[in-house]
Amino acid sequence: MKTTAELVFIPFPAPGHLLSMIQLAKQLVKHDQRLSATICLIPLPSGNNTNLTAAGDDGSRVRFVNLPAVKPPPDTDPSRFMPTILEGSKRHIKELVGSDVARLAGFVVDMLCCTAMMDLGSELGVPPYVFYPSGANFLGFMLQLQALHDEGKLGDLAELKDTESEMAISSLEKPLPCKFLPSVVVEKEWLPLLIDNTRRLREARGIVVNTFLELETYALGSVSVAGNPPVYPVGPLLNLNSARPEEEEEKEEYKEVMEWLDGQPVGSVVFLCFGSMGSFTKEQATEIATALERGGHRFLWSLRRPSEMGITGDPGEYENFDDVLPGGFLDRTSGVGKVIGWAPQMAVLGHQSVGGFVSHCGWNSMLESVWFGVPIGAWPMYAEQQLNAFQFVEDLGFAEEIKMDYRWGSGKIVTAEEIEGGIQRLMTTTESDSRTRKTMNEMSEMSKKTLVNGGSSYSSMTRFIQDVIDNIPST
Repeated sequence: MKTTAELVFIPFPAPGHLLSMIQLAKQLVKHDQRLSATICLIPLPSGNNTNLTAAGDDGSRVRFVNLPAVKPPPDTDPSRFMPTILEGSKRHIKELVGSDVARLAGFVVDMLCCTAMMDLGSELGVPPYVFYPSGANFLGFMLQLQALHDEGKLGDLAELKDTESEMAISSLEKPLPCKFLPSVVVEKEWLPLLIDNTRRLREARGIVVNTFLELETYALGSVSVAGNPPVYPVGPLLNLNSARPEEEEEKEEYKEVMEWLDGQPVGSVVFLCFGSMGSFTKEQATEIATALERGGHRFLWSLRRPSEMGITGDPGEYENFDDVLPGGFLDRTSGVGKVIGWAPQMAVLGHQSVGGFVSHCGWNSMLESVWFGVPIGAWPMYAEQQLNAFQFVEDLGFAEEIKMDYRWGSGKIVTAEEIEGGIQRLMTTTESDSRTRKTMNEMSEMSKKTLVNGGSSYSSMTRFIQDVIDNIPST
């Protein structure tokens, strides 16, 4: 069948946003032969750009275009750094569309690119859609905050984060304690940007969300109301091929990790991994090590070295773990645990020996954990992760708390006692007769069924594609 519709994807240049949007593009063109996709890659001046080797290509119907780099002036305020890059990239995207895209059906714009990119659709006469790589819960939360802000009813959220007060959230069944407000909305320099982006996404023709109906039934109901754009839950969008690395160095590390897991009893290992930007100070690493040694559970711990750039930089690898861990820890725990740097997260979560996952609660990691049916130990750090953690612990019952009010960079230390207690509760939930384990296994099966013909996400993707096809501008 001849391709009749070209979608241009504009991802935010961060791993959790970029890789899930690539999966969306690949799923769409696989779903319908009439579609093709162009993915615009916006480079970061720092050079910390995601390696797309594992993302691959989907023949001639998915192509990647590297846009020219945009360098903000040296005196640019940190909160304006990415908006400046996005605004500068807008011109390059218009030039690309004007010269290379023959049958433009629409733009698919990341949630964090809305303010800069939403006007492209009206300027070129095609509909804009928004891709929301976070869950429907966070979408509902931000729509509520934006409405309150525009009505002049939104107070200073930063003043609430250390209080015992609660907030009713339309996308949550239970009130949210303000100490669990997501970090991104209590940081005064970032909240206005999120409010602006949320206001602009209301102008979209539709919002494509990386979630599925069975997981976020309540949250999706709260956002699928009159006045909001249509919402299309099409997840979980996971790159299952990423379970096996491409780089030779990572292949050796992968082999070593998997061989170690092969030697552990079923469901006995707690896996600690904190995302592409997760890292800890020596003081915090010591508390984790103490908790693991005292708790006695088998463990696989991905420990990364903090970047000198803080949360905006990529963590590095330790040359010697003894430099950051308590003396003798590696020798004393050699029979039950393993400390590694880079971790093949998907492959580890899919291994039968893994019974629990201590996670930063990034949305992609949570979807992966659901896919493989592994209960979560919630230790959120930044962005919207505190909200994700509360939803999984309190609303859904798929997780146990490690420390839900933790905020990366706050200087606060999660104690060994808190970590040990959380891991103990988590590993208790992994027992075959536990309610949490049974519920998680049920949701794992649903996550796979939703993507096949007749499933809720499959049907939602069909509706989205039909809207795209029906609204191709006439030539």
